[in-house]
Amino acid sequence: MEHLVDKRARSLRDLRISVTDRCNFRCRYCMPKEIFGADYPFLEREEILSFEEITRLAGIFSEFGVEKIRLTGGEPLLRKNLPDLIESLYKVSGIEDIALTTNGVFLPKYAKQLKEAGLTRVNVSLDSLNDKVFKKINDMGRGVQPVLDGIKAAQQEGLEVKVNMVVKKGLSDDEIMPMVHYFKKEGITLRFIEFMDVGTTNGWNYKDVISKKEIHDLINSHYPLESVEPGYFGEVAKRYRYAGTDTEVGFISSVTESFCSSCTRARLSTDGKLFTCLFAQSGFDLKEMVRGNASDEELKQAIRGVWEKRDDRYSEIRTEESQKSRKIEMSYIGG
Repeated sequence: MEHLVDKRARSLRDLRISVTDRCNFRCRYCMPKEIFGADYPFLEREEILSFEEITRLAGIFSEFGVEKIRLTGGEPLLRKNLPDLIESLYKVSGIEDIALTTNGVFLPKYAKQLKEAGLTRVNVSLDSLNDKVFKKINDMGRGVQPVLDGIKAAQQEGLEVKVNMVVKKGLSDDEIMPMVHYFKKEGITLRFIEFMDVGTTNGWNYKDVISKKEIHDLINSHYPLESVEPGYFGEVAKRYRYAGTDTEVGFISSVTESFCSSCTRARLSTDGKLFTCLFAQSGFDLKEMVRGNASDEELKQAIRGVWEKRDDRYSEIRTEESQKSRKIEMSYIGG
């Protein structure tokens, strides 16, 4: 039994840390304006984990085998002095890769600091190159060019860039091939994300989902695709490359091709709750333990207990009833 416990504990490899529940976009996919308006009660500063608390917890997670950390939100670059956190995480033993998910708007300002602090990669969210469509998606009237400027700034500083596109039928499905043409030419990895029922405010309906197979077949009809072997166990994106090139395209298909059984990812919310699934309804409060003077060993035992008892299979058992259940919002738990 002890061998099985250790084996499961080692399978925790990737930690997503949400550092803010705010965003400078109110995207229809995770922060619709009609819900997250000017009067929405976001978390107070004292409710949010400090950099010191995050770094301490990251060190404990690294003892379980976590090698990769991704900072998410909301928009993580709204968090003041974020490069200081990255610099602290970079020094944590065992952490080999620190990445950031962002809408890209602040990258011209911060890319150099982020790189110098130890950031490895950025995933930039961009769902269309068409200003009219993109403004409709982000609900803030923001155009595409600031995001493209952010991508360029990140590249100039030597950061690896991937672009994430959520595809929703009737909203962004006509943008698939324009995005493919542009980012193939730029040599930037483009990843397509099936429209998911994360949270309860994005109006998800299965009829709005464009499947991974449909997107793959569309792209393949223009540019033949070659399968790429996974880089590691538990890799979420199904990877391909355009034939004859090194440029990749990926697919994250939690709706039509679930990957619950190989998940190695845990999530730490802005206010310090541990979640073992993106579709969870509740999390375990680590902040209460940290601020209650729990020892590292006590925190380690708590994390072990949560991780070893995980039985999340939402994407495998998605039903009409489970879709109606209240789930954590993307802006709170991070992508």
